[in-house]
Amino acid sequence: RAYLEMIPMDICEEITFSGLRGRGGGGFPTGKKWELTRIQNSEKKFVICNGDEGDPGAFMDRSVMEGNPHSVIEGMMIAARAIGADEGYIYVRAEYPLAVKRVRKAVEQAEKLNLLGNNIFGSGLNFTIQVMEGAGAFVCGEETALMASIMGERGMPNPKPPFPAQSGLFEKPTVINNVETLSTVPLIILKGANNFSSLGTQKSTGTKTFALTGHVANTGLIEVPFGTTLREIIYNIGGGILDEKGNITHEGFKSVQIGGPSGGCLTEEHLDMPLDFDSLTGIGAMVGSGGLVVMNKQTCMVSIARYFMQFTQNESCGKCVLCREGTKQMLSLLD
Repeated sequence: RAYLEMIPMDICEEITFSGLRGRGGGGFPTGKKWELTRIQNSEKKFVICNGDEGDPGAFMDRSVMEGNPHSVIEGMMIAARAIGADEGYIYVRAEYPLAVKRVRKAVEQAEKLNLLGNNIFGSGLNFTIQVMEGAGAFVCGEETALMASIMGERGMPNPKPPFPAQSGLFEKPTVINNVETLSTVPLIILKGANNFSSLGTQKSTGTKTFALTGHVANTGLIEVPFGTTLREIIYNIGGGILDEKGNITHEGFKSVQIGGPSGGCLTEEHLDMPLDFDSLTGIGAMVGSGGLVVMNKQTCMVSIARYFMQFTQNESCGKCVLCREGTKQMLSLLD
């Protein structure tokens, strides 16, 4: 449908109407990002899938790449059609060997079926995908650092503007979306924007996959509509809090860490708050990639703060003095 029945502007509009926002943490409207890239006048454009999932306690993208890599490829193809790109990269964490293997196999299968390559569906359009392994750096999850890494440079972020839509990979207009965002795109084109936006909240449409870990009875991946409360996730889906002996309790909740090292900790007062982009931003937290680490009353919050600060300090690329020196000082204070 995207290649033979729709024009690029139609695709961008459909994705915009659906209200799909980036599932990688930023929550930027996907259709708007595509439209900004589509209008750039350039013969060469790129699509990048960001599969460099580095947050502690997050494994959503990994499961999609291992379990349904073709949904990601299809999303990339639709993005390429929408912006006029003929080349794409899937950047996967090197620590995900099975995901790398499955994604490479899926690309090969798509090429054999003539879904990737030259003259897709007889449309006269070409699109190829290369799979690249990351270098084990948390900072390469940031889009400008990721592009630097693909180009063989040191993985360090660059100030914006210019945004990737104007000057990205090899200084060409580039769309970067994360795995979950891209795997959602085919369903929107297949079933329509209204079908997708009927789930979730007005400003955060659709569903979100969360990785539920920590002191909770049922750990693993969950997919819930935006607007679901923490209480529902922890006590109904998660089955309750575990105490230090591993027994289920409904009293021992202390906090849940959301959104990785850049996110925040939600406490009892936030249990009935709907989880969506705007309400979390309003209290100084963020959806982030979707890791939920549940903690019981026995957890020491100073230790948690120290753990995340140690992680951030280890992963600092050293480019900016504030981060390079500041994280070191904060870690020594917590020590």
